[in-house]
Amino acid sequence: MSIFQAIIIAIVEGLTEFLPISSTGHMIITSSLLGIEKSDFTKLFEVVIQLGAILAVVVLYWKRFFDFSRWQFYVKLLIGVLPALILGYLFSDKIDELLESPTVVAVTMLLGGVVLLFVDDWFKRPLIDADNKISYTKSFIIGCWQVIAMIPGVSRSAATIIGGMQQKLTRSLAAEFSFFLAVPTMFAATAYSIVLKKWKGDGVVKHGYQLIMESHQNMIAFVVGNVVAFVVAMLAIRFFINYLKAYGFKVFGIYRIIAGLLLLFFIWSGYLK
Repeated sequence: MSIFQAIIIAIVEGLTEFLPISSTGHMIITSSLLGIEKSDFTKLFEVVIQLGAILAVVVLYWKRFFDFSRWQFYVKLLIGVLPALILGYLFSDKIDELLESPTVVAVTMLLGGVVLLFVDDWFKRPLIDADNKISYTKSFIIGCWQVIAMIPGVSRSAATIIGGMQQKLTRSLAAEFSFFLAVPTMFAATAYSIVLKKWKGDGVVKHGYQLIMESHQNMIAFVVGNVVAFVVAMLAIRFFINYLKAYGFKVFGIYRIIAGLLLLFFIWSGYLK
C-alpha cells in the first residue's frame, strides 16, 4: 500500500464512518478500484484507521466524555458494547472472510438503502431527548442492533441510529449515542487487531503491531492515515448531525440504492472482483 493509497482510504473512512452508508463497504470497494493487493497489512489498516475517527468523536464531545460525575454514562456505553465484543470475538474469522466480498457489500448496500427510505416514517414519536434518560436496557438493545453491522456493507452508524430510534430516542440523540458507542467498539476492535489477533496471511504468524513496524512505509501509512481520518471525520460528524436534524435519512437511502446497483453492475461486468 502506497502513502497515496493510504490517504485515499483514510479520506473514505473519515467521510463514511459516521454516515449511514457503511465505511467498511466503501473501503472494500475503494481498495478494489485502487488495485490494492489484499495483504495482512492492508486488512489491518482498514481496521486501525478507525483510531483517527474515534479521536474525532472524543474531541468534538470532550465535555461529555470527560464529565466523570456522570458515571452512568460510561456504564451505558460498556453495556452497549458488550454484544459486539462477544460476537466479534467469536466470529472474527468469518467476518474476515466476508470483508473480502464486494458482492456482499453491494447487496447489503442496496437492501440498507431501501430501509433508510422508510425509517423516518417508522419512528415518528420519540420520547427521549437526553442521554441521561437512556436506560441500561435500552443501551443493551441498541448494542444488539450494532451487531448487525458486522456484515460488510451494513452501516454501524445506521444500525445503531435505527436501534436508538426504535428505542424512542430522537434522531439527533440516536446519532450522538451512536457516535459515543463507536468509541469503545472501534477502540476494542482496533486494540484486538493490533495487540491480540494473530495475522498469518503470508504463512508467518505476526501481531498487528509487528505488521505496522515491519517497514517504514507501513508506519508512515498508519500515522498519516489516522491523521487524515481524524480531520475528515471531524467535518463529517458536524455535517451529519445538522443534516439529519433537518432532512432525515432518505437521501442516504437513495445514495445506497444507486451505489449498490452500480456495484452489482461492475461486479457482473467483471470490472470488480
